[in-house]
Amino acid sequence: MIAAELPYLPPEAAFAAFAETPGLAFLDSAASGDPRACVSYLCLTPRATLRLGADPYATLRRWMARYPAPERPEGWPFPFAGGAVGWIGYDLAREEAGVESRFSPLPGLPGGWFGLYDTLLGFDPVARRLVYLGPEAELPGIVEALRRVPELPPVPRLDWAPEMSREAYHAAHERLRDYIVAGDIYQANLTTRFTAPRPVGLSLPALHLALRRLSPAPFAACLQHEDSGLACASPERFLRLTAEGEVETRPIKGTAARSDDPDEDATAAAALHASPKERAENLMITDLLRNDLGQVCATGSVAVPELWAVESYAQAHHLVSAVTGRLKPGLDAFDLLAATLPGGSITGAPKRRAMQIIDELEAGPRGAYCGALAWIGFDGAMDSAIIIRTLTATASTLYAQAGGGITWDSVAGAEYDEAMVKISPLLALGQ
Repeated sequence: MIAAELPYLPPEAAFAAFAETPGLAFLDSAASGDPRACVSYLCLTPRATLRLGADPYATLRRWMARYPAPERPEGWPFPFAGGAVGWIGYDLAREEAGVESRFSPLPGLPGGWFGLYDTLLGFDPVARRLVYLGPEAELPGIVEALRRVPELPPVPRLDWAPEMSREAYHAAHERLRDYIVAGDIYQANLTTRFTAPRPVGLSLPALHLALRRLSPAPFAACLQHEDSGLACASPERFLRLTAEGEVETRPIKGTAARSDDPDEDATAAAALHASPKERAENLMITDLLRNDLGQVCATGSVAVPELWAVESYAQAHHLVSAVTGRLKPGLDAFDLLAATLPGGSITGAPKRRAMQIIDELEAGPRGAYCGALAWIGFDGAMDSAIIIRTLTATASTLYAQAGGGITWDSVAGAEYDEAMVKISPLLALGQ
Protein backbone atom coordinates (compact mmCIF):
# COMPACT_ATOMS: atom_id res chain seq x y z
CA MET A 1 0.00 0.00 0.00
CA ILE A 2 1.21 3.50 -0.83
CA ALA A 3 0.05 7.07 -0.34
CA ALA A 4 0.66 9.34 -3.33
CA GLU A 5 -0.08 13.04 -3.75
CA LEU A 6 -1.89 13.76 -7.03
CA PRO A 7 -2.73 16.97 -8.90
CA TYR A 8 -5.81 18.42 -7.23
CA LEU A 9 -9.22 17.72 -8.71
CA PRO A 10 -12.48 18.67 -6.93
CA PRO A 11 -14.13 15.65 -5.30
CA GLU A 12 -17.30 15.96 -7.37
CA ALA A 13 -15.24 15.80 -10.59
CA ALA A 14 -13.36 12.70 -9.45
CA PHE A 15 -16.69 11.15 -8.43
CA ALA A 16 -17.99 11.69 -11.96
CA ALA A 17 -14.83 10.05 -13.38
CA PHE A 18 -15.58 6.85 -11.43
CA ALA A 19 -19.38 7.01 -11.55
CA GLU A 20 -19.71 3.64 -13.27
CA THR A 21 -17.45 1.78 -10.81
CA PRO A 22 -19.42 -1.03 -9.10
CA GLY A 23 -19.73 -0.59 -5.35
CA LEU A 24 -18.53 3.02 -5.44
CA ALA A 25 -18.88 4.92 -2.13
CA PHE A 26 -18.55 8.71 -2.03
CA LEU A 27 -18.33 10.35 1.41
CA ASP A 28 -18.89 13.92 0.35
CA SER A 29 -18.25 16.72 2.86
CA ALA A 30 -19.83 19.26 0.57
CA ALA A 31 -20.79 22.15 2.89
CA SER A 32 -18.49 25.16 2.58
CA GLY A 33 -17.32 26.96 5.71
CA ASP A 34 -18.25 24.06 8.02
CA PRO A 35 -15.34 22.84 10.18
CA ARG A 36 -16.63 19.26 9.89
CA ALA A 37 -16.72 19.47 6.07
CA CYS A 38 -12.97 19.34 5.59
CA VAL A 39 -12.34 15.87 4.10
CA SER A 40 -14.11 13.87 1.40
CA TYR A 41 -13.37 10.27 0.43
CA LEU A 42 -13.94 8.40 -2.81
CA CYS A 43 -13.84 4.69 -1.97
CA LEU A 44 -13.07 2.51 -4.98
CA THR A 45 -13.65 -1.15 -5.79
CA PRO A 46 -14.56 -2.85 -2.51
CA ARG A 47 -12.51 -5.89 -1.55
CA ALA A 48 -15.73 -7.48 -0.23
CA THR A 49 -19.38 -6.48 0.28
CA LEU A 50 -21.93 -7.40 2.92
CA ARG A 51 -25.74 -7.22 2.97
CA LEU A 52 -26.94 -6.93 6.54
CA GLY A 53 -29.81 -8.81 8.16
CA ALA A 54 -30.33 -10.16 11.67
CA ASP A 55 -27.65 -9.47 14.30
CA PRO A 56 -26.03 -6.70 12.20
CA TYR A 57 -23.49 -5.39 14.72
CA ALA A 58 -21.89 -8.76 15.55
CA THR A 59 -22.06 -9.68 11.85
CA LEU A 60 -20.15 -6.53 10.91
CA ARG A 61 -17.52 -7.17 13.58
CA ARG A 62 -16.93 -10.77 12.42
CA TRP A 63 -16.89 -9.73 8.77
CA MET A 64 -14.27 -7.01 9.26
CA ALA A 65 -12.16 -9.35 11.41
CA ARG A 66 -11.81 -11.77 8.47
CA TYR A 67 -9.74 -9.25 6.53
CA PRO A 68 -6.27 -8.24 7.71
CA ALA A 69 -5.82 -4.50 8.18
CA PRO A 70 -3.23 -3.06 5.80
CA GLU A 71 -0.47 -0.97 7.33
CA ARG A 72 -1.15 2.76 7.16
CA PRO A 73 1.50 4.22 4.81
CA GLU A 74 3.44 7.39 5.54
CA GLY A 75 2.02 10.42 3.76
CA TRP A 76 -1.68 9.62 4.22
CA PRO A 77 -3.01 12.72 6.02
CA PHE A 78 -6.67 11.85 6.63
CA PRO A 79 -8.50 10.16 9.53
CA PHE A 80 -10.00 7.29 7.51
CA ALA A 81 -7.32 4.98 6.12
CA GLY A 82 -9.54 2.19 4.85
CA GLY A 83 -12.16 -0.09 6.35
CA ALA A 84 -15.91 -0.57 6.09
CA VAL A 85 -18.19 2.02 4.50
CA GLY A 86 -21.96 1.64 4.31
CA TRP A 87 -25.24 2.00 6.15
CA ILE A 88 -27.60 0.38 8.64
CA GLY A 89 -31.26 1.15 7.98
CA TYR A 90 -33.76 2.39 10.52
CA ASP A 91 -35.99 -0.66 10.12
CA LEU A 92 -33.16 -3.11 10.80
CA ALA A 93 -32.03 -1.09 13.83
CA ARG A 94 -35.60 -0.87 15.14
CA GLU A 95 -35.99 -4.63 14.78
CA GLU A 96 -32.69 -5.21 16.61
CA ALA A 97 -33.97 -2.95 19.39
CA GLY A 98 -36.90 -5.34 19.84
CA VAL A 99 -39.67 -3.21 18.31
CA GLU A 100 -41.83 -5.00 15.75
CA SER A 101 -43.47 -3.37 12.73
CA ARG A 102 -46.79 -3.78 10.97
CA PHE A 103 -45.03 -3.13 7.64
CA SER A 104 -43.10 -5.41 5.32
CA PRO A 105 -39.58 -4.24 4.41
CA LEU A 106 -39.13 -2.06 1.36
CA PRO A 107 -38.86 -4.42 -1.62
CA GLY A 108 -35.45 -4.54 -3.25
CA LEU A 109 -33.62 -2.82 -0.37
CA PRO A 110 -31.37 -4.68 2.10
CA GLY A 111 -31.56 -3.91 5.80
CA GLY A 112 -28.06 -2.50 5.51
CA TRP A 113 -25.03 -2.70 3.24
CA PHE A 114 -21.26 -2.29 3.66
CA GLY A 115 -18.24 -2.49 1.42
CA LEU A 116 -14.67 -3.05 2.60
CA TYR A 117 -12.28 -0.57 1.00
CA ASP A 118 -8.53 -0.19 1.00
CA THR A 119 -8.30 1.87 -2.21
CA LEU A 120 -9.24 5.50 -1.55
CA LEU A 121 -8.94 9.02 -2.86
CA GLY A 122 -8.89 11.61 -0.07
CA PHE A 123 -9.72 15.28 -0.72
CA ASP A 124 -9.01 18.41 1.28
CA PRO A 125 -10.79 21.16 -0.70
CA VAL A 126 -9.50 23.99 1.49
CA ALA A 127 -5.84 23.00 1.11
CA ARG A 128 -6.57 21.72 -2.44
CA ARG A 129 -4.98 18.35 -1.76
CA LEU A 130 -5.80 15.05 -3.43
CA VAL A 131 -4.06 11.94 -2.10
CA TYR A 132 -4.27 8.35 -3.32
CA LEU A 133 -4.19 5.40 -0.91
CA GLY A 134 -3.99 1.88 -2.28
CA PRO A 135 -1.89 -0.67 -4.17
CA GLU A 136 0.93 0.88 -6.16
CA ALA A 137 0.01 -1.23 -9.21
CA GLU A 138 -3.41 0.44 -9.45
CA LEU A 139 -2.17 4.04 -9.36
CA PRO A 140 -1.51 4.48 -13.13
CA GLY A 141 -5.09 3.47 -13.94
CA ILE A 142 -6.45 5.85 -11.31
CA VAL A 143 -4.39 8.74 -12.70
CA GLU A 144 -5.56 7.99 -16.23
CA ALA A 145 -9.23 7.89 -15.18
CA LEU A 146 -8.91 11.26 -13.45
CA ARG A 147 -7.75 12.81 -16.73
CA ARG A 148 -11.09 11.99 -18.37
CA VAL A 149 -13.95 13.51 -16.36
CA PRO A 150 -17.23 12.77 -18.15
CA GLU A 151 -20.37 14.85 -18.05
CA LEU A 152 -23.04 12.77 -16.33
CA PRO A 153 -26.48 12.50 -17.93
CA PRO A 154 -29.18 14.95 -16.83
CA VAL A 155 -31.68 13.82 -14.23
CA PRO A 156 -34.93 12.92 -16.04
CA ARG A 157 -38.31 14.10 -14.83
CA LEU A 158 -39.37 12.50 -11.56
CA ASP A 159 -43.07 12.18 -10.76
CA TRP A 160 -43.24 12.53 -6.97
CA ALA A 161 -46.42 11.54 -5.16
CA PRO A 162 -47.16 11.83 -1.41
CA GLU A 163 -48.03 8.75 0.62
CA MET A 164 -49.70 10.90 3.30
CA SER A 165 -51.85 13.95 2.54
CA ARG A 166 -51.56 17.12 4.58
CA GLU A 167 -54.89 16.23 6.22
CA ALA A 168 -53.69 12.72 7.09
CA TYR A 169 -50.51 14.19 8.55
CA HIS A 170 -52.58 16.54 10.71
CA ALA A 171 -54.63 13.59 12.00
CA ALA A 172 -51.47 11.62 12.83
CA HIS A 173 -50.00 14.68 14.54
CA GLU A 174 -53.05 15.06 16.78
CA ARG A 175 -53.05 11.36 17.62
CA LEU A 176 -49.40 11.66 18.61
CA ARG A 177 -50.24 14.60 20.89
CA ASP A 178 -52.92 12.41 22.51
CA TYR A 179 -50.16 9.94 23.41
CA ILE A 180 -48.17 12.80 24.97
CA VAL A 181 -51.18 13.83 27.08
CA ALA A 182 -51.65 10.21 28.15
CA GLY A 183 -48.04 10.09 29.38
CA ASP A 184 -46.78 7.52 26.84
CA ILE A 185 -44.04 9.78 25.49
CA TYR A 186 -42.58 13.27 25.72
CA GLN A 187 -41.98 13.57 21.99
CA ALA A 188 -41.71 11.49 18.83
CA ASN A 189 -40.38 12.09 15.34
CA LEU A 190 -43.24 11.98 12.81
CA THR A 191 -42.33 11.78 9.11
CA THR A 192 -44.07 11.75 5.76
CA ARG A 193 -42.82 10.19 2.52
CA PHE A 194 -43.01 10.79 -1.22
CA THR A 195 -42.33 8.17 -3.89
CA ALA A 196 -41.54 8.27 -7.60
CA PRO A 197 -41.08 5.55 -10.22
CA ARG A 198 -37.38 5.18 -11.04
CA PRO A 199 -36.86 6.11 -14.71
CA VAL A 200 -35.04 3.56 -16.85
CA GLY A 201 -31.34 4.38 -16.99
CA LEU A 202 -31.38 6.86 -14.10
CA SER A 203 -27.84 7.54 -12.86
CA LEU A 204 -27.66 7.64 -9.06
CA PRO A 205 -24.35 9.58 -9.20
CA ALA A 206 -26.00 12.19 -11.44
CA LEU A 207 -28.86 12.40 -8.94
CA HIS A 208 -26.39 12.89 -6.09
CA LEU A 209 -24.53 15.68 -7.87
CA ALA A 210 -27.84 17.44 -8.59
CA LEU A 211 -28.78 17.17 -4.90
CA ARG A 212 -25.30 18.38 -3.95
CA ARG A 213 -25.82 21.59 -5.94
CA LEU A 214 -29.20 22.23 -4.29
CA SER A 215 -28.26 21.26 -0.73
CA PRO A 216 -24.52 20.97 0.07
CA ALA A 217 -24.12 19.26 3.44
CA PRO A 218 -21.24 18.21 5.71
CA PHE A 219 -22.30 14.54 5.82
CA ALA A 220 -23.40 14.05 2.22
CA ALA A 221 -22.80 10.68 0.60
CA CYS A 222 -23.60 8.55 -2.41
CA LEU A 223 -23.54 4.80 -1.84
CA GLN A 224 -24.53 2.51 -4.70
CA HIS A 225 -24.75 -1.25 -4.61
CA GLU A 226 -26.27 -3.38 -7.35
CA ASP A 227 -29.67 -1.81 -8.20
CA SER A 228 -30.15 0.20 -4.99
CA GLY A 229 -28.41 2.95 -3.06
CA LEU A 230 -28.56 6.30 -1.31
CA ALA A 231 -28.02 9.91 -2.37
CA CYS A 232 -27.65 11.77 0.92
CA ALA A 233 -27.37 15.43 1.99
CA SER A 234 -27.37 14.90 5.76
CA PRO A 235 -26.40 17.79 8.05
CA GLU A 236 -26.37 15.61 11.19
CA ARG A 237 -23.40 13.79 12.67
CA PHE A 238 -24.55 10.70 14.56
CA LEU A 239 -21.46 9.23 16.23
CA ARG A 240 -17.78 10.04 15.94
CA LEU A 241 -15.38 7.62 17.62
CA THR A 242 -11.61 8.03 17.74
CA ALA A 243 -9.20 5.09 17.76
CA GLU A 244 -8.54 5.99 21.43
CA GLY A 245 -12.23 5.56 22.35
CA GLU A 246 -13.42 9.19 22.54
CA VAL A 247 -17.08 9.57 21.45
CA GLU A 248 -19.11 12.53 20.21
CA THR A 249 -22.71 12.73 19.02
CA ARG A 250 -24.42 15.92 17.76
CA PRO A 251 -28.23 15.62 17.78
CA ILE A 252 -30.30 18.06 15.72
CA LYS A 253 -33.64 19.10 17.14
CA GLY A 254 -35.12 22.49 16.22
CA THR A 255 -35.54 23.99 12.74
CA ALA A 256 -36.19 27.38 11.17
CA ALA A 257 -36.42 28.07 7.43
CA ARG A 258 -33.72 30.20 5.80
CA SER A 259 -34.54 33.52 4.14
CA ASP A 260 -32.89 35.24 1.18
CA ASP A 261 -33.10 38.51 3.13
CA PRO A 262 -30.06 38.69 5.47
CA ASP A 263 -31.92 40.54 8.23
CA GLU A 264 -34.87 38.14 8.15
CA ASP A 265 -32.48 35.19 8.09
CA ALA A 266 -30.61 36.46 11.15
CA THR A 267 -33.91 37.10 12.94
CA ALA A 268 -35.06 33.54 12.21
CA ALA A 269 -31.81 32.10 13.61
CA ALA A 270 -32.05 34.22 16.75
CA ALA A 271 -35.71 33.26 17.27
CA LEU A 272 -34.80 29.57 16.91
CA HIS A 273 -32.08 29.89 19.53
CA ALA A 274 -34.42 31.65 21.95
CA SER A 275 -37.50 29.44 21.41
CA PRO A 276 -38.54 27.66 24.66
CA LYS A 277 -40.32 24.96 22.60
CA GLU A 278 -37.29 24.21 20.39
CA ARG A 279 -34.91 24.28 23.37
CA ALA A 280 -37.10 21.87 25.31
CA GLU A 281 -37.33 19.53 22.31
CA ASN A 282 -33.55 19.59 21.84
CA LEU A 283 -32.90 19.09 25.55
CA MET A 284 -35.11 15.96 25.68
CA ILE A 285 -33.11 14.29 22.92
CA THR A 286 -29.78 15.47 24.29
CA ASP A 287 -30.70 13.82 27.59
CA LEU A 288 -31.78 10.63 25.77
CA LEU A 289 -28.40 10.45 24.04
CA ARG A 290 -26.61 11.04 27.35
CA ASN A 291 -28.40 7.95 28.60
CA ASP A 292 -27.59 5.95 25.45
CA LEU A 293 -23.88 6.81 25.68
CA GLY A 294 -23.96 6.03 29.39
CA GLN A 295 -24.60 2.37 28.54
CA VAL A 296 -21.21 1.98 26.86
CA CYS A 297 -19.10 4.89 28.15
CA ALA A 298 -17.01 5.03 31.30
CA THR A 299 -18.77 6.31 34.41
CA GLY A 300 -18.33 10.06 34.75
CA SER A 301 -17.05 10.54 31.19
CA VAL A 302 -20.36 11.57 29.55
CA ALA A 303 -20.68 15.36 29.20
CA VAL A 304 -22.60 18.02 27.24
CA PRO A 305 -19.95 20.54 26.14
CA GLU A 306 -22.29 22.34 23.73
CA LEU A 307 -26.01 23.02 24.17
CA TRP A 308 -28.41 24.76 21.75
CA ALA A 309 -25.90 25.91 19.14
CA VAL A 310 -27.42 27.26 15.90
CA GLU A 311 -25.99 25.74 12.72
CA SER A 312 -27.08 27.03 9.30
CA TYR A 313 -27.48 24.99 6.11
CA ALA A 314 -28.84 25.59 2.62
CA GLN A 315 -32.56 25.34 3.48
CA ALA A 316 -32.70 25.64 7.27
CA HIS A 317 -31.16 26.74 10.55
CA HIS A 318 -30.93 23.95 13.14
CA LEU A 319 -30.53 23.79 16.90
CA VAL A 320 -27.67 21.39 17.69
CA SER A 321 -26.12 20.09 20.90
CA ALA A 322 -23.06 17.91 21.53
CA VAL A 323 -22.71 14.94 23.88
CA THR A 324 -19.31 13.36 24.49
CA GLY A 325 -17.94 10.37 26.37
CA ARG A 326 -15.20 7.73 26.48
CA LEU A 327 -15.89 4.09 25.67
CA LYS A 328 -15.46 1.55 28.45
CA PRO A 329 -12.36 -0.65 28.03
CA GLY A 330 -12.99 -3.63 25.79
CA LEU A 331 -15.89 -2.07 23.86
CA ASP A 332 -15.76 -0.96 20.23
CA ALA A 333 -17.66 0.81 17.45
CA PHE A 334 -20.10 -2.08 17.08
CA ASP A 335 -21.04 -1.95 20.77
CA LEU A 336 -21.55 1.80 20.40
CA LEU A 337 -23.85 1.37 17.39
CA ALA A 338 -25.84 -1.36 19.14
CA ALA A 339 -26.41 0.88 22.18
CA THR A 340 -27.53 3.94 20.24
CA LEU A 341 -29.33 2.90 17.03
CA PRO A 342 -31.86 4.05 15.98
CA GLY A 343 -30.72 7.56 16.88
CA GLY A 344 -32.69 9.47 19.49
CA SER A 345 -33.15 12.55 17.29
CA ILE A 346 -35.24 10.56 14.79
CA THR A 347 -37.17 8.40 17.27
CA GLY A 348 -38.22 10.29 20.40
CA ALA A 349 -38.36 9.91 24.15
CA PRO A 350 -38.76 7.39 25.64
CA LYS A 351 -37.22 5.74 22.59
CA ARG A 352 -38.92 2.34 22.60
CA ARG A 353 -42.47 3.67 23.00
CA ALA A 354 -41.78 6.41 20.46
CA MET A 355 -40.76 3.80 17.88
CA GLN A 356 -43.98 1.86 18.49
CA ILE A 357 -46.09 4.98 17.98
CA ILE A 358 -44.13 5.97 14.88
CA ASP A 359 -44.92 2.57 13.37
CA GLU A 360 -48.61 3.03 14.17
CA LEU A 361 -48.91 6.53 12.70
CA GLU A 362 -46.64 6.62 9.66
CA ALA A 363 -47.83 5.34 6.29
CA GLY A 364 -45.07 2.84 5.55
CA PRO A 365 -41.66 1.47 6.55
CA ARG A 366 -38.70 3.83 6.74
CA GLY A 367 -36.18 1.49 5.13
CA ALA A 368 -32.73 3.11 5.19
CA TYR A 369 -34.12 6.54 6.07
CA CYS A 370 -33.35 7.60 9.67
CA GLY A 371 -30.74 4.87 9.98
CA ALA A 372 -27.01 5.64 9.97
CA LEU A 373 -24.29 5.73 7.32
CA ALA A 374 -20.73 5.29 8.51
CA TRP A 375 -17.11 4.61 7.87
CA ILE A 376 -15.49 2.23 10.36
CA GLY A 377 -11.71 2.21 10.11
CA PHE A 378 -9.36 -0.74 10.39
CA ASP A 379 -7.96 1.12 13.42
CA GLY A 380 -11.33 1.08 15.24
CA ALA A 381 -12.22 4.73 14.62
CA MET A 382 -15.62 5.65 13.15
CA ASP A 383 -17.59 8.60 11.88
CA SER A 384 -21.28 8.43 11.01
CA ALA A 385 -24.34 10.45 10.09
CA ILE A 386 -28.07 10.15 10.50
CA ILE A 387 -29.65 9.26 7.13
CA ILE A 388 -31.88 12.31 6.64
CA ARG A 389 -32.34 14.63 3.62
CA THR A 390 -31.73 11.44 1.66
CA LEU A 391 -33.10 9.88 -1.49
CA THR A 392 -33.32 6.07 -1.31
CA ALA A 393 -33.26 4.25 -4.65
CA THR A 394 -34.31 0.71 -5.47
CA ALA A 395 -34.45 -0.83 -8.94
CA SER A 396 -38.01 0.42 -9.45
CA THR A 397 -38.74 3.20 -6.95
CA LEU A 398 -37.30 6.37 -5.43
CA TYR A 399 -38.19 7.41 -1.86
CA ALA A 400 -37.88 10.85 -0.24
CA GLN A 401 -38.91 11.43 3.37
CA ALA A 402 -38.87 14.19 5.99
CA GLY A 403 -40.37 15.04 9.34
CA GLY A 404 -39.63 16.47 12.75
CA GLY A 405 -39.99 16.07 16.47
CA ILE A 406 -43.54 16.52 17.82
CA THR A 407 -44.11 17.74 21.38
CA TRP A 408 -47.26 18.93 23.17
CA ASP A 409 -46.56 22.50 21.98
CA SER A 410 -46.29 21.47 18.32
CA VAL A 411 -48.78 22.85 15.78
CA ALA A 412 -49.68 20.47 12.96
CA GLY A 413 -49.58 23.01 10.14
CA ALA A 414 -46.22 24.43 11.22
CA GLU A 415 -44.72 20.95 11.60
CA TYR A 416 -45.92 19.90 8.16
CA ASP A 417 -44.49 23.08 6.64
CA GLU A 418 -41.16 22.42 8.37
CA ALA A 419 -41.06 18.92 6.88
CA MET A 420 -41.70 20.40 3.43
CA VAL A 421 -38.76 22.79 3.88
CA LYS A 422 -36.52 19.83 4.70
CA ILE A 423 -37.70 17.70 1.78
CA SER A 424 -37.81 20.52 -0.79
CA PRO A 425 -34.39 19.89 -2.40
CA LEU A 426 -35.25 16.20 -2.87
CA LEU A 427 -38.59 16.98 -4.51
CA ALA A 428 -36.91 19.59 -6.71
CA LEU A 429 -34.81 16.86 -8.35
CA GLY A 430 -36.04 16.06 -11.84
CA GLN A 431 -38.42 19.03 -11.99
